[in-house]
Amino acid sequence: MQFAKHLRERVQLGEITCSLRVWMSPRVKVGNRYRMEEGHVVIERIRPMDFEGITPELARRSGFPSVAELLRTAVHGKGRNVYLVEFRYEDC
Repeated sequence: MQFAKHLRERVQLGEITCSLRVWMSPRVKVGNRYRMEEGHVVIERIRPMDFEGITPELARRSGFPSVAELLRTAVHGKGRNVYLVEFRYEDC
């Protein structure tokens, strides 16, 4: 699972623990570990949702100041399905 460069430090510090992804289907699995910097992101939960469920609070939890900023990053490619991915960061 990859994160924009400006979010990585906050993920490592545990300030960001969820990410909104727009995919055709989930690209990560609950329980799996994905390499990031000096450690791993461990997926704890994946929840499908719709665009209407994206709130300003969710945008902030994901590391963005607004829903518009979040969507500018999250919406790209062919994906049409919205997933909320919750995770934790673990050092190696």
